[in-house]
Amino acid sequence: MSTLTPNHPSLTLDDVYSVSPALAAYTTNTVVSDLWSRSGLSARDRSIVTVAALIARNQTIGLPHYANKALDSGVSAAELSEIVTHLAFYSGWSNAFFAVDIIKDIFADRGITAEQLPDASPDLLPLNEEAEAKRATGVQANFGEVSPGVVHYTGEVLFKNLWLRPGLAPRDRSLTTVAALIANGQVAQITYHLGRAMDNGLTQEQASEALTQLAFYCGWPCVFSAMPVVKDVFAGRQ
Repeated sequence: MSTLTPNHPSLTLDDVYSVSPALAAYTTNTVVSDLWSRSGLSARDRSIVTVAALIARNQTIGLPHYANKALDSGVSAAELSEIVTHLAFYSGWSNAFFAVDIIKDIFADRGITAEQLPDASPDLLPLNEEAEAKRATGVQANFGEVSPGVVHYTGEVLFKNLWLRPGLAPRDRSLTTVAALIANGQVAQITYHLGRAMDNGLTQEQASEALTQLAFYCGWPCVFSAMPVVKDVFAGRQ
């Protein structure tokens, strides 16, 4: 790891070694040399999972390094922009704004301008009317009397707009969501969104390897809490 932007310096490996030689060794030998070269998930997908986890948990110290790594691994500036937008809804506006504060400097350093980023109001992808009607009916039945406002914005803003934005492929949008849910321990939402991710093209092998990646970036307890739910999703699709 190196200093990537003047306003948001990353730790160097020497910094880590000065406090914990063992952590520096695990970082070099396990995370850098082994985890990131495992098969089952491309470097691009690992970057999406990692950036999503860092933003979801507001762990900004690692974001300069991994946002740059994402761009170097095939995530486009437009896709990274959409990941930040998407996670405002799935981890909160302030977390997204913290990410903006870091990524704006990375975009500036790389000469990435607003013209290269998704429009605020693009032509949306087609809506699956049948699936959306089924989802909306279920949510209305369960929660319509609990919070009509939440139900309204869930349908009109999330599923009829955000999820249809073309700047991030549905499969990658789902992968971003699942990574954020696991990183934040939101296991109740995993069944729906992992199923949607696999409907959108995420394979079981890729989902499995995403768990491996997340163990290092949000900790073993978050991943072990999610694994029973993931196991049930896998079993239900066989």
